[in-house]
Amino acid sequence: MHSGLVIALWMACVVVLQVMSPIALAVATGVCAIAGWWFAPSRSLKLLRRVRFLILAILVLFAGFTPGEALLPATPELSPSREGLVLAAEHVGRLVAVVLCVALLLEGLPVSRLVGGLHALLRPLGRLGLPRERLAVRLMLVLRYVDSAPAAAWRDWLEDDGINGNSADRIVFAREAFAWRDLAALLVVLGVAALWFGVTR
Repeated sequence: MHSGLVIALWMACVVVLQVMSPIALAVATGVCAIAGWWFAPSRSLKLLRRVRFLILAILVLFAGFTPGEALLPATPELSPSREGLVLAAEHVGRLVAVVLCVALLLEGLPVSRLVGGLHALLRPLGRLGLPRERLAVRLMLVLRYVDSAPAAAWRDWLEDDGINGNSADRIVFAREAFAWRDLAALLVVLGVAALWFGVTR
């Protein structure tokens, strides 16, 4: 499958996650968790570990500051609200599902195909003067540095030596042609999306 189509499908999944009902979101998050554990366990855990403080902040803010029925009636001034916990669980579920989708995308597409897919998706904007080749190369450099650089303090990102040290490397990204299977898959996805939005409206 063309990498651009994979990225487009991934973006569609992320959009759908934002409009799902709580029950459907719980099922989708469970499916994403199973897929992440099966196909990209180490990357999924790594990305989830990076957003753990954001998850904690969402829990505290929504559960502690949303008006509603106190979960602990004996101490209502210190108790989180039931409505806040529901909102917190919903937003955490959306965040976790999106992070797991990112892990699956990065695991399934190497950097060269990922940038090549973005380059293909930006092709219509190239006619408007958008320098898609330059954007693709810059993204390639950033992803390569982030993926290969060792963990360091944030001050090291401000240094020029670490970034310019690989400036002489050859930049290569995959350029793929759309096949008839890709176009057929895209039409099927568009048809399913149209039916889904027609039913849910």
